[in-house]
Amino acid sequence: MQAMPKPPVSTASAAAQAQAGGARKRRRSFRDVAPYVFISPFFILFVAFGLFPLLFSIYMSFHRWEPAAGLEAMQWVGLENYIYVVTNDDGFRKSLYNTAWMAIVSGVPQHLVALPLAFFLHTAFGRWRNAVVGAYFLPFITSTVAISLVFTSLFSRDYGVINAALTGLSHVPVLGWLFPSQNIDWAQPAYIKWMVSSVVWWRYVGFNMVLYLSAIQTIPKDLFEAATMDGAKAWQQFRYVALPMLRPMIFFAVTMTIIGNLQLFEEPFILTSGGSPTGGNGGLDQAGKTAAMHMYTTAFVDNDFGTASSVAWLLFMVIALVTWANNRLLGEKKA
Repeated sequence: MQAMPKPPVSTASAAAQAQAGGARKRRRSFRDVAPYVFISPFFILFVAFGLFPLLFSIYMSFHRWEPAAGLEAMQWVGLENYIYVVTNDDGFRKSLYNTAWMAIVSGVPQHLVALPLAFFLHTAFGRWRNAVVGAYFLPFITSTVAISLVFTSLFSRDYGVINAALTGLSHVPVLGWLFPSQNIDWAQPAYIKWMVSSVVWWRYVGFNMVLYLSAIQTIPKDLFEAATMDGAKAWQQFRYVALPMLRPMIFFAVTMTIIGNLQLFEEPFILTSGGSPTGGNGGLDQAGKTAAMHMYTTAFVDNDFGTASSVAWLLFMVIALVTWANNRLLGEKKA
């Protein structure tokens, strides 16, 4: 039989179908771009407050510029800012030495204490472990300004608790030779770096301890049980079982410490302020001035943003170099 021809579609029906198809196409097109619309605020904020300042600081480092004069006042000087900072800026060299000194004195004890402390908490505490870990971690999440202000009072020469404790220990017959019999003026150049380093150590030792504790908890219990059956004591289990397994976490934690300590700013800035609302400049003889503080004072006190930008990128190069050296020392060894 011959197939019956389809009835002709009316103009109204064709228009309705075309309109429905266009609506579906629009819905499909919005569905395709919707994910990018939803994540676009992040990229907008990142470009505005992250990428643009980063690139502009590189651009500024090759110019001499005072912001009050406007963008048209920028003068191209090439590598002059970098050459000046490296060869003639005594403040940068001194601040870089102070930064390295405090990074080592505060950073190395962090890990020397955090590693065995994490192992001790893992083995000695049961249900109270989380409470103890929280107490150690509390300084890390506390405001840096609040911590620095509290320690400013604790390190007070005449009424500070730390001086009272040290002079009190000097009266103990066995320990008298080790502790001072008179109050220490922590604002003197010989003691400023020790004061800042002790605050930094106190604040971040708990953070590193939490990192190591989380890594220890991933080590199979069978290894510790086997070591116990073989007669290994706690310190031997720590030395021969835990430490080799913690190498990746040690590398990560030390890298974080290097980056953080070489960018040290808030603690010395507040501790050396001497009550000034604008912050400190490193104390007497700038003994506590770090490279980040030198960059800040060059930009916002001396109003030399070009040189400050070059200081920032030179500090970045130093951090990258030290991080690379740490990677060579503690990073994963390829076969």
